[in-house]
Amino acid sequence: MATHATSGIRGIADAYAAARRLSVDLASPLSDADATIQPMPDASPAKWHLAHTTWFFETFLLRDHVPCYRPFDERWAYLFNSYYEGEGERQPRPRRGMLSRPSLDEIRAYREHVDAALLDAVDDLPEGLISLGLHHEQQHQELMLMDMLAAFAENPLRPAVWPPASATSASDTPEGFGWVECAGGIVAVGHDGVGFGFDCEGPRHEVLLRPYALADRPVTNGEWLGFIEAGGYDDAGHWLSDGWAWVRELSIRAPLYWVREQSGWLRFGLDGARPVDPAEPVTHISYYEADAFARWAGARLPTEQEWENAAAAADPRAGHQLDEAGPARPRPTANGAGLRDLFGNVWEWTASAFLPYPGFRPAEGTVGEYNGKFMSSQMVLRGGSCATPRGHLRASYRNFFYPNQRWMFSGLRLAKDL
Repeated sequence: MATHATSGIRGIADAYAAARRLSVDLASPLSDADATIQPMPDASPAKWHLAHTTWFFETFLLRDHVPCYRPFDERWAYLFNSYYEGEGERQPRPRRGMLSRPSLDEIRAYREHVDAALLDAVDDLPEGLISLGLHHEQQHQELMLMDMLAAFAENPLRPAVWPPASATSASDTPEGFGWVECAGGIVAVGHDGVGFGFDCEGPRHEVLLRPYALADRPVTNGEWLGFIEAGGYDDAGHWLSDGWAWVRELSIRAPLYWVREQSGWLRFGLDGARPVDPAEPVTHISYYEADAFARWAGARLPTEQEWENAAAAADPRAGHQLDEAGPARPRPTANGAGLRDLFGNVWEWTASAFLPYPGFRPAEGTVGEYNGKFMSSQMVLRGGSCATPRGHLRASYRNFFYPNQRWMFSGLRLAKDL
């Protein structure tokens, strides 16, 4: 579960209303057909995200804490439970796209019904559980954007969900990396118990780090083009065995959503097809690709403990993050000294597997299924992205995906030993 520093129930109510409104705004450009399709088993339809987050509040707050509450439709618990075994059977994940009914309008009505009931009872509800639900909603806002992009990328017309926020032009591409040295030593990592934190972020504990350095910014598209042109996808010497097998089996030649045309490389985004900007941080790459690039560059990926130690003093609300509905896309790293773009723009792959910290114990009950049971075969990413809602992040935040996945806004920052 999670911890939450008490900010007052009225503040929680306002935060609830704002978060719930943003989800609806993100889906506002979608037709019912747009919101129903499922491009792959790892993704979910937009209207499923809208309904699942609502089911979460209905189930764990209204049903369990408001005696007079009656579900909007009891049958929908089967449709919109995600993976909570304690809540019974559910629609198989790969077949969520078969749910043509209920309609998008019916799901909007479902959200309005649950929102009204929750806000009416908010004074009597556990604040920490509401906070958990809000951070869960924010996770699904980013997932919904990822899945919308994956769905629209399947359309040969390359339709844009949103027009570009502003006219695009070639940016100045940075030349080379700066390196920021970190002394290492015995450092504390993990959530410190102040404010919100998912259970997998704790307990806070000490680790020993050898001296290391991090690149002052993430890797750019221009640098990735250099990797491609140098034959990076053709040289097995850069790749882990599983990664090389993945490259060969699927004929991987570039980041996801890149298309090679006579005019050059295009990338497909929520604002349609645009020329690849060499100055933007590269995104939509797998762990295998990130690791191979680091080897090719004569460096390595940082561990999650190295990343967190370096980011401990940085502002997690800074950087390019999601503030409102619109085309989420990375922006070139701003000029400056020190470590830049630690938060926002692109999630940064680390060399660390998603495993429990010493002393980790999941919460009691069904909500305890939230993170602990996924601590197998996945890798940790840190820092957030252009699709992460602002206010959702902190230095101890641990995101995780399988090493072959890349439909999220994932990039990398290089590290090296000193």
